[in-house]
Amino acid sequence: MLEAGIGAQVFAAWTLAERLEGREDEAALQILAAVRRMCSEYRDHFALVQSRADLTGTLAQSDKIAAICSLEGADPLKGDPSALAHFYEAGVRVLTLFWADNAFGGSCFGSGLGLTAKGRALVAECEELGVMIDVSHASDAAFWDVCALARQPFVASHSNCRELCPSPRNLTDEMIRAVAEHGGVVGVNLVPGFLSSESFARNEEYRQRIINVPEAGERTWEEIEELMRAYHQSAPRPPLSVVADHVTHLIAVGGEDCVGLGGDLDGTDSLPEGMDDVADYPKIVDCLRAVGLTEPQIEKVCRANFQRVFEDVLR
Repeated sequence: MLEAGIGAQVFAAWTLAERLEGREDEAALQILAAVRRMCSEYRDHFALVQSRADLTGTLAQSDKIAAICSLEGADPLKGDPSALAHFYEAGVRVLTLFWADNAFGGSCFGSGLGLTAKGRALVAECEELGVMIDVSHASDAAFWDVCALARQPFVASHSNCRELCPSPRNLTDEMIRAVAEHGGVVGVNLVPGFLSSESFARNEEYRQRIINVPEAGERTWEEIEELMRAYHQSAPRPPLSVVADHVTHLIAVGGEDCVGLGGDLDGTDSLPEGMDDVADYPKIVDCLRAVGLTEPQIEKVCRANFQRVFEDVLR
């Protein structure tokens, strides 16, 4: 991260109810405690962001990384919108409403339902506390429900353009414009299956091959993950230029103020050609220059847009 010049990083606590059987809140709190410990033990390099002033002050120091805590999926709240206050006290400043379906509504790979009454209450709770609402993974219906309710900017922290890659994890042009109109940001995801139509089609074909077999029902989460990991590590990688394709499409549709870099490096076993870890982020800058983005536009994509939207929402 230091080598790449990373200024801020969101650290996601991903804990699903169906995997943890009632311990999702405990597991999430353990992950958040680990991030706080990291910031304490490596205080020369990390600063935990809990306010607008924390973010602005840390980004002004070129040798420090702003650490922002998130929940990836609201499962740890166990269906109670008011429980967000407890996680806010533990450092959470971003809430990805869904990873899978939960008590607050539907995900893009689940039921497709919109926000429940609890989900609508949770959106209001986020805005009251100053927690960034993140619609990545939300169903289309839930996305539009958030749009109708939100009074503050929100983000799609790690989503791409459905026009370029048909994954339901990506946003339609209408959705991109809606995020932009709310003053929000779409963070380009570096997962090949969300960048490239070819990678998405291959992934889906392989996923169906391991799901539609007699033994599929006996496989554990861990076994499925191991199969997918082996597949991704051997699958062809798309060129890094596809990242620039999504950036330029976002600019064309939503304007240069709605685009950022979303990464999702902890959510994939494969990245585009030339990218192996976070230290390779400067290669994205080279790609953006190659397609003609100006230096002020590149600064917005790589830093300024997300900084602005966080400063708008954090207290």
